[in-house]
Amino acid sequence: MNAISRLAALAGILLSTGPAWAEKADAEKPVNLEADRVSVDDVKKLQIFEGNVQLVKGTLIIRAERIVVSQDDDGYQRGVATGSGSALARFRQKREGVDEYVEGEAERIEHEARTEKTEFFGRARVKSGQDEVRGQYISYDARNEQYVVTSGPDGTRARPGSNERVRAVIQPRNKKEDAPGKPGGATAPPRPAVPVPAPALKSAQDIATPREETQK
Repeated sequence: MNAISRLAALAGILLSTGPAWAEKADAEKPVNLEADRVSVDDVKKLQIFEGNVQLVKGTLIIRAERIVVSQDDDGYQRGVATGSGSALARFRQKREGVDEYVEGEAERIEHEARTEKTEFFGRARVKSGQDEVRGQYISYDARNEQYVVTSGPDGTRARPGSNERVRAVIQPRNKKEDAPGKPGGATAPPRPAVPVPAPALKSAQDIATPREETQK
């Protein structure tokens, strides 16, 4: 596999972070990738991108301190993007058919191509349009189109007495907008599913102002 093929494979696995949301035209766009260091181990089927990594493919932008892509014996790939210190791993991509973007960030973002599952670990946030969920852990199952958001790490609940809570803002849906083919309708991502017992939803003013995207 040559260098261009490796970059295409990397973009492919990370592009599937939001398969139900993604701008379809992005799949045909070239990959532009910047990093301070790139290392490839063909024997171990491992590619490592380090140092202020930025990947751009159409409307998709991924920023991380380190991105590691591995491949199993069956050819399925696994991508792990990590931040550094206060800087979180981030992605941003336009939604198909509407003038809205999906944004996500966490200390670590992992995607498994075999299971089509994406997980966000630590200070996790996913925002689609005006809808937003926050927690210490967010899992997105692309096959079933379901979210799971928890207040504790790795899918657990926070310890009693802690200030960690799952927080969500879900905007009301207009019936006309819910019709197939309408913005916010059939093309809209699923509403977040929170494990029982579900914490009370907070109003927008109760949620901290989301971090502003710094890219131009």
